[in-house]
Amino acid sequence: MQDASLPRPALLGIDLGTTNSLIAVWQDGQARLIPNALGEVLTPSVVSLDDDDTILVGKAARARLTTHPERTAAAFKRFMGSDRQIELASRHFSPQELSALVLGSLKQDAEAFLGHPVSEAVISVPAYFSDEQRKRTLFAAELAGLSVTRLINEPTAAAMAYGLHEQKFERTLIFDLGGGTFDVTVLEYALPLIEVHASTGDNFLGGEDFTAALLQACLKHWQLTPSLIDAQSMASLCDALEQLKCKLGEGTQQLSWRHADRSFEWSLDEAAAVKIWEPLLARLRAPIEQALRDARLKPRDLDNLVLVGGATRMPAVQQMVATLFGRLPYRHLDPDTIVALGAATQAACKARDGAVEELILTDVCPYTLGISTMRGEGIKGAFSPIIERNTIIPTSRVERYHTTSSRQEVIRIAVYQGERPWVRDNIFIDAFDVTLTPSDHIQALDVRFSYDINGLLEVDVTLLETGERHSHSIDRSPTGLDAQSRQASHERLSSLKIHPRDTLPNRTLLARLERAWTQSLGEERQRIADWLESFTTVLGGQRSDEIAGHRSQLNKVLDELRL
Repeated sequence: MQDASLPRPALLGIDLGTTNSLIAVWQDGQARLIPNALGEVLTPSVVSLDDDDTILVGKAARARLTTHPERTAAAFKRFMGSDRQIELASRHFSPQELSALVLGSLKQDAEAFLGHPVSEAVISVPAYFSDEQRKRTLFAAELAGLSVTRLINEPTAAAMAYGLHEQKFERTLIFDLGGGTFDVTVLEYALPLIEVHASTGDNFLGGEDFTAALLQACLKHWQLTPSLIDAQSMASLCDALEQLKCKLGEGTQQLSWRHADRSFEWSLDEAAAVKIWEPLLARLRAPIEQALRDARLKPRDLDNLVLVGGATRMPAVQQMVATLFGRLPYRHLDPDTIVALGAATQAACKARDGAVEELILTDVCPYTLGISTMRGEGIKGAFSPIIERNTIIPTSRVERYHTTSSRQEVIRIAVYQGERPWVRDNIFIDAFDVTLTPSDHIQALDVRFSYDINGLLEVDVTLLETGERHSHSIDRSPTGLDAQSRQASHERLSSLKIHPRDTLPNRTLLARLERAWTQSLGEERQRIADWLESFTTVLGGQRSDEIAGHRSQLNKVLDELRL
């Protein structure tokens, strides 16, 4: 029984994004966004190793992408589930370790806001995240000291926030384009029921790719070879192109860049950008069409379109969606924050909060799961589906198979995810061997897949001849990593020095000023140098009121200059 003197566990929802991350809490019958140390609700998903080897997370780290690219990492969510190592100076980190540092920063913000420790949260993931990517996300939360009560698909979280806000009965398509991933979900509101009919997507398509396409076009226009450009200059150019991309809706934009004692100029308007982005915009169409087919709907059958994710602010994306569906999307809710609000709503549902205890959510498995089999006369490597994509979860499905020969002593169960007829074209998840008792005849076995609400898979194999049953969790541990790797991650993160939260606003402004100086020339550069020197002097005086006033004034000027 909960001690009345202790604070009630906070109902937290986290949007762990490729570009930005947010945390929200369910309070007084509604979801509220929690500000970070800078008073902002968006925390850039960027980690940097400061010059004194302390860890910076968020806006200060993002500013150092330009000035210290070799000590800074961004967009690492795209590599979640892989064994990729990301180097910051002399240290190496896995994607889940960097994600844990972002989650730890959000956890600190929540504790400062609420005034007590927090330990549980609902975390959103892309709908198309694989089993392994979900497990690595759970491990990132563990490293950050958080227990995950539920993983919720990002478009489904957005649907919860939108459904609670609108209280309508309608069929809706959630178009979720973030910094690194793209998801499409078709669902139906018949409150209190929110029923997902179809979900699909592309884990390697997002706003970062639109910026990368501009970079390729820009370098081609200047006839420059990327490999010959140093890391800091390339980071500065990418930063400038990201800002240019965000301003295209305001008219033709001019880009000025200096490299190797040469000045480069590039002019771009929306029409020219759309031409550059044509392959990416075409890639957005395929998941939309597949989701509608799976839901057995046509565009005219939809009552509403909801845009989610910061990349949907791009006019080119909005125009593509409006043209495809013949209507304007719903844009009254902030696409950057709706997922976090929905995750907090789901946390309230799990806790059976009175305001939402009647809300019922069904979700689906967004991809087909199956095993490798033989087809016909010994053709190996055929993909045999067991759980079809867009099956309502949790679910348990079984299929019967047979050995390929008598006297067979072992059978390999190789699990794959995908939509192609051959396993070589799908994503390998895991494999395990089942020992058989040799027999004079072909043996039958049932393979059962059980897929839970967090998108995690269990496999059971039953040998019909003996009744013997073999169970296998699709991972190498409860978090998808072996015990040695998990322990190494815990030790690596525990040895890090985290920059104090109370001084983070000052460190962030210093990083912004350094970045602005790098991007500027001439008189403007000298002016920024003067600001940097004056603020450093004020910091040396250690008078908190004077520091706060000076910081506020400089941040305002930088905002006005868009630096």
